[in-house]
Amino acid sequence: MTIIQLGYVAMSMNLQNCSPSQTMTYAQFQKIQDREAAIKKLEKIARSNLTNCLRLLKHNVAHDIHFFRFSSKLIPLANHEELSDWKYMKNLIEPLKEIAEFIGQHPMRVGFHPDHFVVLNSTKPEIMKMSVKTLHMHEMLLKGIGVNPEHRCVIHIGGAYDDKIKALEQFIHNWGLIPASIQRMLLFENDDTTFHLQDALYLCEKLGVPQVFDYHHHLAFHEEPEWEQQWERIIGTWHASSLPVKMHISSPKNEKDFRAHADYIDPNVFLNFLHVVKGSVQQIDCMIEAKQKDNALFQLVTELQSEKSIEWIDQSSFKIH
Repeated sequence: MTIIQLGYVAMSMNLQNCSPSQTMTYAQFQKIQDREAAIKKLEKIARSNLTNCLRLLKHNVAHDIHFFRFSSKLIPLANHEELSDWKYMKNLIEPLKEIAEFIGQHPMRVGFHPDHFVVLNSTKPEIMKMSVKTLHMHEMLLKGIGVNPEHRCVIHIGGAYDDKIKALEQFIHNWGLIPASIQRMLLFENDDTTFHLQDALYLCEKLGVPQVFDYHHHLAFHEEPEWEQQWERIIGTWHASSLPVKMHISSPKNEKDFRAHADYIDPNVFLNFLHVVKGSVQQIDCMIEAKQKDNALFQLVTELQSEKSIEWIDQSSFKIH
């Protein structure tokens, strides 16, 4: 028996006017001649994003959803080089505190998945500097909402740069240049084009980082199709973490566009996976990466209701026997 906890990404398809990713370009920022007024506008957008984030968390509690990924676009232009003097964390302390108080009253697993421009195996110092700066922003946001940053931020390994073995070794070299607190925050994911499951496991085991297994990515790109043979290694990377094993689930859009995410999750493929892994660990948190966000979660729950091997705990969590 294993507990399965379902989660979804960043936005709800059910809440109106609730985007946590409203933004402002630097070009728009520059058009406001009064710099102080421009920063006030940025902070107004960020406050709106954080307010909507709190609305999303309340929506989750209403539906017993205990697992959620925050948008990485909560604070627009937070890392822009021309705004290095902007003390956004200090100025946004009140909406962050509201989120912290709500999560304190309604505990749920939350985290981030920064965009692909966070590349930790680059040989270019400026890319490394911006990547670490971006990760530091995520670390500060987690602390600002009262969440221990450890193992809360999923990243891809980066680019192969025409030599994958060298790129992996570059990652290991660069790892030593990254602050220890950011190292502790990270999780590595296998991707669908460059670094497959064995590559990610190599780094996770060498650096002591938990492996987030993306099942869809593995189906799209693998060295060996039999992921089952690696499952014990995957869960082994989580032994030092205080959090349950985390994985990503999504379904291909279609055969032609296999790597793209579908609107919903194929329940049969998901069930086949669960019947392989059940009993291997006490709990697995499954992040749904589907175009229909929370609707995909709700539909998956509906489709699993008649499954006899499932015992429901609440609206988004169940035991698989």
